[in-house]
Amino acid sequence: MKTLQNLGLTLLLVGLAIFTILPFIGSYKISAEKFDEIVQNKGIKSELFIEDLKKTTVGQEITSPFKLSSNLINAIANANETHKQKGEWDKVIWDKPHSFSYAIAKDVGSGPVRDNKGLFWFLTFGLAIIGALMFIIPELYRKPIPGIKNNGIWLNPSTNRGWIAWFAFVFLVGFYVLLYFFPDYIVNWTYLVDPISESISGNMASQWFLYGFMYCVVMTVMAIRMYIKYRHNKYQMLRTTSVLFFQVVFAFLIPEILVSFEKPWYDFKNAFPLDYDFFFQWNLDDLIANGGFGIFILVWGILLTVVVVPVMVYFFGKRWYCSWVCGCGGLAETLGDPYRQLSDKSLRSWKVERWLIHGVLVFAVVMTGITLYAFFTGADVVLGIKTQTIQDIYGFLIGSIFAGVIGTGFYPIFGNRVWCRFGCPLAAYLGIVQRFKSKFRITTNGGQCISCGNCSTYCEQGIDVRAYAQKGQNIVRSSCVGCGICSAVCPRGVLKLENGSDDGATRHEIPEVILGNDVDLFEMLEENK
Repeated sequence: MKTLQNLGLTLLLVGLAIFTILPFIGSYKISAEKFDEIVQNKGIKSELFIEDLKKTTVGQEITSPFKLSSNLINAIANANETHKQKGEWDKVIWDKPHSFSYAIAKDVGSGPVRDNKGLFWFLTFGLAIIGALMFIIPELYRKPIPGIKNNGIWLNPSTNRGWIAWFAFVFLVGFYVLLYFFPDYIVNWTYLVDPISESISGNMASQWFLYGFMYCVVMTVMAIRMYIKYRHNKYQMLRTTSVLFFQVVFAFLIPEILVSFEKPWYDFKNAFPLDYDFFFQWNLDDLIANGGFGIFILVWGILLTVVVVPVMVYFFGKRWYCSWVCGCGGLAETLGDPYRQLSDKSLRSWKVERWLIHGVLVFAVVMTGITLYAFFTGADVVLGIKTQTIQDIYGFLIGSIFAGVIGTGFYPIFGNRVWCRFGCPLAAYLGIVQRFKSKFRITTNGGQCISCGNCSTYCEQGIDVRAYAQKGQNIVRSSCVGCGICSAVCPRGVLKLENGSDDGATRHEIPEVILGNDVDLFEMLEENK
């Protein structure tokens, strides 16, 4: 079995290595005819940009996406600077430079990857999937004893911030930086999934289709690992199945199918304020322009936020979304499961968490308020704040850096729920409802607690569960996502996830736990004779 696992690990690393070097393969050539077509299709009026590209790029074979991107972006920057100085606003190219460059590179790229998409898909995705499964599945036979095994987790360099973890950290952060900010560098990666995108929506793959596909593949493979590791726990089996279903079907397939019918791309489970751009003008205009179906999406999005979310939290706690539906939570619970013990349990971390996550929620609400005011009044500036500026700041800092680069890239170093714990505005909203008005709680039996610390160790939200268990106190923390791992790893059955009475006193009371050190057991025995 060990040999099979080592072979699987080798295949996985080979697939990742080939995937990593793909951006350096191939060439790009913009012919004069193609350049005229690009200028016409994009409505470019800048003669400075056109002249610059004809001198540096058009008709030349460029062997690097980095060089092509540099030529295009420099031409845009130089032309725009001159046009803005002269007030020639109609000649300014307003497209995001790297997105502009990506569209051209995707169209004019050539080489072995574009010519052999199926082969390179197998050499990257195929080998990685096969290798990962060969590494994961033998665990069924190597550890057949019932129970959840975390043996050696603090001795393994991949799960205790060792060199493997730091390598994974660099790889993940690098991937997200390229995905969000330099899509023109990864055109070859998108070629790999063109056939899949065309079969679903009829369109060539964008970097976001690539991301969605990779997201689903990674979650599926790691869900198999969850099924094996937690195979004796029905709650974890059902929960894993649920998040996988909602990600693959609702977040990936349905939106792409909608696009194939020329409808707006929309994830029906993505609630505001996590879906922070739902009320942006471009989205509202798009929904309204799509008639009845667009209005349905608009009404559903509002109802989901103001009715469905709080009602479901009241009955089931925030776990119904964060641990059973949410794609961010789904990736955290599958890919991030090996890193859950790395979450900081300190009081200082808890204080930072409360200020930061609620600060992001306030930021999202204020931004949305300003955006809606601008939408209905037609104003570009509200209270001295330019609407587009605050949207761009939020999209960059929260939507890209926090949710993407930090939220997932930092799994191997800071644990799997960095975004959910410190940054997600929807998690903050759900948590407020859960803390003060919900039937959900984790009940504890303090008399049975042996203080092993498993519950606290594996709490991904940084909650010191053992402190509550020792006192027999219900856990109703706003940050708790109800993943149930604390209950699953408890050797004494002390913890239980319940949806009970919503009476505040019952949920928050601290019962008196009788311990052997507090009473004279021999005296009690004599009294009961």
